[in-house]
Amino acid sequence: MNRPFGAVDVSANLKGAVPKTATQKILVALAEKGELVQKTYGKTTFFVANQANLEDMPAEKLAALETEYKTIEEDNKALAGDVRASSSELAKLRSTPTDAELAVSLNEAITVVQRIRERLRPLRSGKTLVSATELAQLDADWTKWRAEWVRRKKIFTTCVLFWQLATDSLPPQEAQDLADDLGVELDTSEHVGIERGPLCAPASSLGKRRR
Repeated sequence: MNRPFGAVDVSANLKGAVPKTATQKILVALAEKGELVQKTYGKTTFFVANQANLEDMPAEKLAALETEYKTIEEDNKALAGDVRASSSELAKLRSTPTDAELAVSLNEAITVVQRIRERLRPLRSGKTLVSATELAQLDADWTKWRAEWVRRKKIFTTCVLFWQLATDSLPPQEAQDLADDLGVELDTSEHVGIERGPLCAPASSLGKRRR
């Protein structure tokens, strides 16, 4: 760049590889040899290339260099486009599973399909998975334990007032700890949903719905 520079500028452009003091001495030495021209403005010294040593540039040569510059710039743009396209393709290839990874995924999928087919085999053959006796036993167990749950809930509901009196003065965590120690489990939203659903509906209500 054909413009004046100070020792500080040159040292900074060299990323501090050459100290400012050493840079100043080198520039002064070059100026004494006639390769640079030294100019002083106040307390600051600047150096510029000796214009007398520069080659005269004919208009034809300048035009040729300008044409060459434009050609190289166009080539650089084309190459930059190729680099972007290649980078995009490389990113796609890197994100694509390898043959070994595909083989592992395929084997896992085959294993899952086989396991599911084994589960479905009895249904496809028409085999009864749960006998009438087992269904009757399940109904009896459900009726027995639901009645027990209803009985215990009634007892707890009767004692709710006493429970509230016992826990109102306690912090929430201590109240929860006390409930855990006593084995008290309050109904969750899932429990409430089951209670209101058809599974727990009275038999007479179900009969009306069927009719």
